[in-house]
Amino acid sequence: MGRKLLLENDHIEGIHSYEVYRKNGGYKSVEKALKSMTPEAVVEEVKKSGLRGRGGAGFPTGMKWSFLAKPEGVPRYLVCNADESEPGTFKDRYLMERIPHLLVEGMITSSYALGANTGYIYVRGEYFYIIKILEQAISEAYTNGWLGKNILGTGYNLDLYVQCGAGAYICGEETALLESLEGKRGNPRIKPPFPAVKGLWECPTVVNNVETIAAVVPIVNDGGDAYAAIGIGKSTGTKLISASGHIKKPGVYEIELGVSVEEFIYADEYCGGILNDKKLKAVVAGGSSVPILPADLILKTASGEKRLMTYESLADGGFATGTMLGSGGFIVMDESTSIVKNLHTFARFYHHESCGQCSPCREGTGWMEKILHKILDGHGTLADVDLLWDIQRKIEGNTICPLGDAAAWPVASAIRHFKSEFEAYVTNRKSIPDVKYYFHCNNLDAAAAYSSL
Repeated sequence: MGRKLLLENDHIEGIHSYEVYRKNGGYKSVEKALKSMTPEAVVEEVKKSGLRGRGGAGFPTGMKWSFLAKPEGVPRYLVCNADESEPGTFKDRYLMERIPHLLVEGMITSSYALGANTGYIYVRGEYFYIIKILEQAISEAYTNGWLGKNILGTGYNLDLYVQCGAGAYICGEETALLESLEGKRGNPRIKPPFPAVKGLWECPTVVNNVETIAAVVPIVNDGGDAYAAIGIGKSTGTKLISASGHIKKPGVYEIELGVSVEEFIYADEYCGGILNDKKLKAVVAGGSSVPILPADLILKTASGEKRLMTYESLADGGFATGTMLGSGGFIVMDESTSIVKNLHTFARFYHHESCGQCSPCREGTGWMEKILHKILDGHGTLADVDLLWDIQRKIEGNTICPLGDAAAWPVASAIRHFKSEFEAYVTNRKSIPDVKYYFHCNNLDAAAAYSSL
């Protein structure tokens, strides 16, 4: 088992409470940053760490922070994106539920680095019960002097708030999140300007994922170089992986980036192998929005090298033979899985969640769902498969935000790697019963919601 930085203490009873969290080293990064480091020095450590955004995009966090505009007399904001709506992803939920003070500590340290005096945690609507957990942790932080006026006598002020979303996947996109936070409809904004220049209430804003902000704590405590020493190449540090599907041990795992995909699936300390010892068929490595890969390509690259759990290795070969680490929503499918029906589940999701602002996404996602339903209902033709390919091609890259891409990539990869399955549905002209196999996930019902048959 590799080193743990975020979940090191998650097994400790009562770690969600302030007393236990503080007793086990909590809030040390705040003390270190506010008492012995300048904001610029904190940003520099994050840069040295090589930390990349853990919400899906993988953009270098320190670089993103350095883009923050600093006009005189204009407030800056830090917004935590806790709108974890990517199908197959539930690691932020686990972290907030188990160790809420880690996120609060990360918000304080990160806000100090950015010169922000107000921070917001925007929580997915379906995670309503977690709001109470976070608000309790924030209240304890205020009571013990970690939030409010003149924190630790340093003159730094910070107020932290929790905002509940309304269950819209589109609000996981940072500008749609900001629109929602302002009380508007959650439609993505056209960029530029980027949030770092004109974000919340047209003020400079940084939006980071829960895991990203939490990772700032060990980076400041141990130093950026120590964090960068973990992992491989530009994939530094550790990563939380939400593992679900046909595996023996579903759950949330913290891995050192660089572990092989094969080890992650089959090793006892991770997923423990395929459920009922069936054969591996396919994997969605980074949440439903990334390309699906068949067993031969997820275990090894096209050149025959072992596929690693890193940003670079998973993307090796481009979308022709590769995929993305994304949000770390790792969905495993065994030999009994119908790729076509799984794709229909994803297509239905993206059609439902499209904000409708862009016609390629609004209309295209609907047509993809309809065509897939037609094929599954036994009325499809080979021309429908070609039409699916054409529709996804016209959605990708033609929308304001990446939801269009997220809807198109699973369709493209499914047809690219499993076209024979589509043809079999068409040729057999047989309606498939609407049977759903729900992934068991150790009571993590967020992962249990995705059907594979």
